[in-house]
Amino acid sequence: MNRRPDHTDWCGRDHRCGLGEHRSPEIAVDIPGHARAVLVRVRTATGRDHAEVRVRVALAPGELAARRQLVGLLGDVRQAVTRAAIAARPRPRR
Repeated sequence: MNRRPDHTDWCGRDHRCGLGEHRSPEIAVDIPGHARAVLVRVRTATGRDHAEVRVRVALAPGELAARRQLVGLLGDVRQAVTRAAIAARPRPRR
């Protein structure tokens, strides 16, 4: 018999879970008319936890300004991902 693993404390316990994954409810940050970010915590079938992040930002109407926004956004996302990855590393013992 294939038994479904127990849900985590943060799991949404609904249609978001499936195929061995557990998914939290979405946490959204809205700046109406300008931007929206959505974060979901995911535990895979192998037991590894991840953060899944979607970001939508309104771009300037001009191509040059929009490209500048995209370059800045990419740099900010890279910095955030790097900071999160560094925080997850175990600290060396002394």
